[in-house]
Parts: sequence; C-alpha cells; structure tokens
Amino acid sequence: MLKLPKKTRSYGSYYNSSYYNKGKNRPKISLLWLIISIPVLIILSELLAQAYLGITGTGNNINGKSPLVQAYKLKFLTATEKPIEGLIDQGKLVVKRSPTTGYELVSKQKSEFLKINEQGLRDNDPLPLAKPKNEIRIFVLGGSTAFGQLNPNNDATISHRLETRLKQRVSQQKSSPAKYRPDVFPFFVPTRQQLMKLPPKIREGNYRVINAAVPGYTSGNELAQLALKILPYQPDLIVVLDGYGDVMLSSNSPQTDIPHIDEFLADAKGHFQNSLNFSFDQWLQNTGLVKLINSWTGSAKTTLPVAQTSLVVNNDGKALKHFLPNNQEELKQRVERYRVNHQRLIQMSSRLGIPVVLAIQPEITGRPVEKLSADEKAIRDRIGNEYVEKFPKAYGEFVKTTQQLAKAYPKNVKVVNFYNGNSNFPTPMFADTVHLTDKANTRLAENLYHAITAWEKIQIIPQNYYLKNN
Repeated sequence: MLKLPKKTRSYGSYYNSSYYNKGKNRPKISLLWLIISIPVLIILSELLAQAYLGITGTGNNINGKSPLVQAYKLKFLTATEKPIEGLIDQGKLVVKRSPTTGYELVSKQKSEFLKINEQGLRDNDPLPLAKPKNEIRIFVLGGSTAFGQLNPNNDATISHRLETRLKQRVSQQKSSPAKYRPDVFPFFVPTRQQLMKLPPKIREGNYRVINAAVPGYTSGNELAQLALKILPYQPDLIVVLDGYGDVMLSSNSPQTDIPHIDEFLADAKGHFQNSLNFSFDQWLQNTGLVKLINSWTGSAKTTLPVAQTSLVVNNDGKALKHFLPNNQEELKQRVERYRVNHQRLIQMSSRLGIPVVLAIQPEITGRPVEKLSADEKAIRDRIGNEYVEKFPKAYGEFVKTTQQLAKAYPKNVKVVNFYNGNSNFPTPMFADTVHLTDKANTRLAENLYHAITAWEKIQIIPQNYYLKNN
C-alpha cells in the first residue's frame, strides 16, 4: 500500500500556511488609538504652524493684531481691577473703571513700547506729590494723540520731546546768556530797542513735562482728571491737546466711559454668556493653523480698518462716518459740551494762576492732499467720501469755540491750531486718521515750545523792561 510521505502537506496545511495568513497577522488599528492620535496630530500641527509663523514673522500682523497695536489697545477692568466679563477683543494697555473720570490707567505697567509709572501716568519716572523747589511742571492732557498712540516708546511722545526742548533752552541760556535779553534793561532807548529784538529768557529750573493723557479721553474726562487728579501735583502750566474725541462722542455721553458698561451692569450674566459664545471663534481665529491657512489662501487681513485704530475705545466695527453728528442740533450739543468743559477747566486754572494752552489736535482731513504721502492718501480713501466731506465742517465749529475761549480769557489762554496749521509738517504725518508719526510729534512739540516760551507768564521779565521808550 502506497503511503504518503509524512512531510508532504495536504490542501488544508497549505491553506493554513503563512502565505495565506499574511493578512491575519497584520496589526489592527483600534478605535482608542484613533481617538488618541487625532488630537496629538492636531497639537503637533499647531506647534509646527506656530513655529513657522514665528520664524517667518508671518503671524505678527495677521488680522491686524501686531504687537504694537495690541500694546496700545485697551483692556478694561473694574474699579477693583477685576476682569469685566463680556468685553471682547481687548488689548494689553490696562485701564480700570473710575467713578469720576470714567476710567484711568492702571499704574506700574510696562511693555516694549510704553511704560506707565506708579501714579498711572505715561512717564519713565515716578512723580512725587511734593514738588521740588526748582521744578517747573507742565501737564499735557488729552486723548490718544497726546498719549502717543502707536509710538515706539515713551521718548517718542510729544510730552517727552517738549520737555527735552525746554531743558535745551535753559541750558542755552546758561551757556550763551548774551544771545538772550539781559536780566536788567538799560535806560538808553536805542540800546533798549536793540535788546528787545533778542529772544526772552524763560524761567530757569528743572522743566518736567508730564504726559497725563489717556487714550479715549474727551473734554469731560479731562475736566474731572484735572480737578481730582492733576491739581494736587501743583502744575505750573496745562497743555490740552484734544477736539477729535468730542466731535465723535455722542451728546448723550458727558465723557468717554467703558464700552457697554451700562449693559453689563444691567445684565452681567447675559453679557458673560455672550462672551462665552464669542470666545471660541476668537480662539479659533488666533490659532496658528488658521492663521497659516489664511496667510496661504490670502484671506488674512494684515491691517485693521482705520476706524479700529483711530477710535481706541471699542467702536463695534462701525465705520468712522457713523460717529459724526447726524444733524445740526446734535453738532450744536457736542460743541456746547466741549465749550462748557473747557471753560470750567480754564476758570479752575485761572483761580490758581495756572496758564492753559488749548491745542486743537490734527486730523488727516485738515492736511492738504498734496502734502500727503501715498500711505496717507490710502488712509484718506479708506475712511470714505462722506467722512471726508462732513468732518471738516463739524470740526470747524470746535475750532471757532476754542478761539472764542481764548478771546474771553486773553490773559490765561493761548490757542494753537494744529488742524489747519500743519502744512509745513513733515511727511508722512499720520499713522491713521488722527495718530501721528514720530516726526510729526517732534514738530508738534516744537510748535508748543514756541507758544509756551513766547508767553510772558513763563518768561523772566527783565528789570526796567516796561519803561517807555520815549
């Protein structure tokens, strides 16, 4: 009987061979592994996207949120410095609610672009309440333009450059006294007439120009700030640089306040829920993956709308034209609010013998078109024809009011009109509708310097100066 060899494989043994079992030996991907791997891949992709954006610098300006813009964007807190839930899209410059001024800067803040001192003022050094004997204090009040919005550091602000210029003047008077009027005038008329042509000496001392401006402040905020915050520091002179905010602020508001604060106080829970609903979308838009996709597809916005930087307090995404007075009665009420607040500020200062410089801040429609740079012309185009046509008419009423105040208080008020008087300023002058470049700040400071030093209130009046020449 024929027997099969023992090593010979049957059909069944071939079926069970490794050749046919290759598929069965492959590892299975479990559901748990999928659940774990997907978030890991997302996290790794996010880290790679963030690294790419960081190395290339692509992410710095996506959605207009550059470090510079964010450093100047306001972050609002309660009076006890607690977060106000529901206020969205806030920046890094921290302000807290105030029952008198609306809000104020939180003290001891510092970033690569600005520094807020212990007194809540934009100054590199603290300001003691007790004024040193030889110190001459000049306070600059106003909104974001006076504050130095979008300036690279404190030293680039109008206040700092004005202080530098005044100190240079004192130093020049000491080093070259013959170039200035003498302390005692002679009786001889021809000599007196020659000496009158020399520039006057200003009071000698340590000039300190303090930047007390706060982004978003209007005349109502400034009046309260002067009365309650500034006067205790014994100012020798007040400079007020404003106007734009009062044009844009509704007459229903006596001063600028934290946006939607009344709504928040009336319905804090609802406001908080709205913030939660909004927060996920904000978080998603700020992820590296979304930023990278937007940069590749061209859907990323590299700059904010002009309204977003021109109005530093949240404007709910509306164009600038929506904030202009919509009729003559509304304009009249805004002008009257401005007039009353400034009149009270002047009267308060006059009683204490403090002179006031009212400076009408510049704005892009007051600049001759032929003087604008290409970037400035683009800004002017983006704000729209309606705004360009309406704003000068409205602002002109504020200019008239300021000039009327100067006539009413000639001994205590000087007016400097930077809106109509900036034709000789360097180009570019504007970073947006109302905020200025470094060179423009220098020119404003120079003009303020000349206005201040030409004022007898700040000069050394020589003995026998007022003797008649005949």
